[in-house]
Amino acid sequence: MEQQTKEVIISLTEKAANKVKSLLEKENKPDYGLRVGVTPGGCSSYMYDIGLEKAPKENDTVIEEKGVKMFISPESIAFMKGSTVDYIDSLTNAGFKVNNPNVKTTCGCGHSVG
Repeated sequence: MEQQTKEVIISLTEKAANKVKSLLEKENKPDYGLRVGVTPGGCSSYMYDIGLEKAPKENDTVIEEKGVKMFISPESIAFMKGSTVDYIDSLTNAGFKVNNPNVKTTCGCGHSVG
């Protein structure tokens, strides 16, 4: 069941929104959205799950911001509430980065959170 909400659960920076739009255009997937969430795994209990998806899953919350649809599962909402997704493009690293105020631990690799 698709849910719509006005509550701020997760937000996108302008740079992240532009990157998502660029990816959707490049891959010819104009109706897709961005899946944002956490999955069990990694050395600190959870790993971020970010990718393009055609449609929300049952019980997902759908958030539209800066022209981008985001899909987030109920399990991920509690862990990610108040987070911001940014896009980093530096000489040594490029990709989406989640700034999450709920994180208590991280690991050395930077991909796992708890």
